[in-house]
Formats: sequence, structure tokens, C-alpha cells
Amino acid sequence: MELVVYKIDGSKTSRKVNLEDAVFGIEPNDHAIYLDVKQHQANKRQGTHSSLEKSQISGTTRKLKRQKGTGGARAGSMKSPLFSGGARVFGPHPRDYSFKLNKKLKVLARKSALSYKAKENNIIVLEDFKFEEIATKQYQTLLNNLQVAGKRTLMVTAASEQTIVLSSRNIQKAKVTTAASLNTYDILNAANLIILESSIKEIENIHSSTQTI
Repeated sequence: MELVVYKIDGSKTSRKVNLEDAVFGIEPNDHAIYLDVKQHQANKRQGTHSSLEKSQISGTTRKLKRQKGTGGARAGSMKSPLFSGGARVFGPHPRDYSFKLNKKLKVLARKSALSYKAKENNIIVLEDFKFEEIATKQYQTLLNNLQVAGKRTLMVTAASEQTIVLSSRNIQKAKVTTAASLNTYDILNAANLIILESSIKEIENIHSSTQTI
């Protein structure tokens, strides 16, 4: 698949890049995507929720009334879950929601997500650039020039570029990541992928070096 390389002013260059079908043109595996996104969201959960059981709350344990002869059910202490202020039955407790996935499956999921973006023509290849200083206005102008302002965008750089990252941080729906940190959730969550020209080879090397299942 060939794509035109754009300049930061929004104009086209005379260059084209070829995206490898082995990474950007596979038959997407929806179940692999589901598992990878599920893991991503599960790993972000804090799991710090907690509730008090009967043995953990303070309160009197005396009988509230005599057990027989009242015409009603027997009642124990006020710590019973049946009473207001009592314990909770089978309530949540701190736990770890994270789980592991096979590395090859995660690679397959990312390649499937990239293939979806390529089929939908939602990938923009941008020539390499750098900001001399942190400037949110410059990054916003770049999005305006590419006609993706207001849309959820993900820019992929070959290496960490702090000036670009910090320039985009205050813009809603804009995110910057590196080729090595690319994940399935961010790819699918973005309406448009903005891939710097030098990062294409990085993405292809990372995902083509591992055989998928």
C-alpha cells in the first residue's frame, strides 16, 4: 500500500512510502483485538475497592430481642447484613485485575488494528520534523493543516520527542507515542493515525520480526 508523504504545512511532498502488507494489510483478527484491549483496560484498574464484612465492623454483639415468642424471625447483632449500618455480604475486596497474554497474540492484535486503519484510509504519513521549543500553538496549527483538528489523533514518532509530546499535551483528543510504545487500544481509539516517516520502518521491524500465531 502506497501513501503520499505530507509536510507539516499540510501540502504533499513528491515522495511516497510503501506500507508492508505483512503489517498494514493482514486480515484482521477481531478476537485478538478484543483480548488485547481487554487486557489493556484491566491492567489500568486499581482494584482498591473494599467493603467491610461482619467480622470487620465495630458494634455490639448482644441479642436485640429474645429469640422466641415475638412472632418474627430471630435477630442477632446489629452487625448483621440485614440491618442498616451492618456488614455487606460478598462485597468487593482489593484484587489485581491484570492478566497475561501471549506476545504473538498481542503483535497480531496490533497488526490487525493497523490494518483496519489502513483499510479505512485513516493513516497520514508525515515527514520528520522537530519543534525547537514547546509550543501548543504550533501543534494545533499542524493539526489544522492536516485537517484533523478536533478529531482524536495519535502521532507515532520513531523515538521520544519531548518537545512534541509536551506541545500536544494540552490539546484535547491529541496524543503522541513512540513506535515501541504503540498499543492496540490507542490505535483503535484514534480517528486518525499520524505516522512520522522515520517511524514506519520502526513499526514494521517491531511487528514483522515476530511471527504471529
